[in-house]
Amino acid sequence: MSSDFYHSSIVPYAAIIVKICRAYTNSQEDFEDYYQEVCLQIWRSREGFKEQCAWTTWIYRISLNVCLTLLKKKKNNEPIHFTSDVLPDSVSVTNNAFENETLNQLYTAIKHLSEVDRAVILLYLEEKPQQEIAEILGTNPNNIGVRVKRIKERLKKIIDEKFN
Repeated sequence: MSSDFYHSSIVPYAAIIVKICRAYTNSQEDFEDYYQEVCLQIWRSREGFKEQCAWTTWIYRISLNVCLTLLKKKKNNEPIHFTSDVLPDSVSVTNNAFENETLNQLYTAIKHLSEVDRAVILLYLEEKPQQEIAEILGTNPNNIGVRVKRIKERLKKIIDEKFN
């Protein structure tokens, strides 16, 4: 991966990647592996980006797809093989992903949701419009609002039970 591509097309969107990877991992080590794999897949798929959507939408789609694929492989107890490529500055982006206790509580609650509901709430927390959330997830925008309301209710219940 060229350093120019990484710094111009991935680093400005690292927060998106970090949030999604954090929602689908349980350890710093897994998080770093997922983050690296997402960045690699963004680089590999860059030629497939046809500007039919915003670059951020593309980043979300790839990040979610990679995390869900890796999660499924992990559930099936298949070994996951990551490339040995080291991304420049990736450690500085990922080092503090598990340090904030309040954020850890939120992510713990989010992990009790289904994989799709995790994606919906992450996009909602990013203040994405319902239309864009639907576009990223490949679903109908009409049900996003209802789904977000139900997810928020479930998260409140989970947080109240676990942390209060």
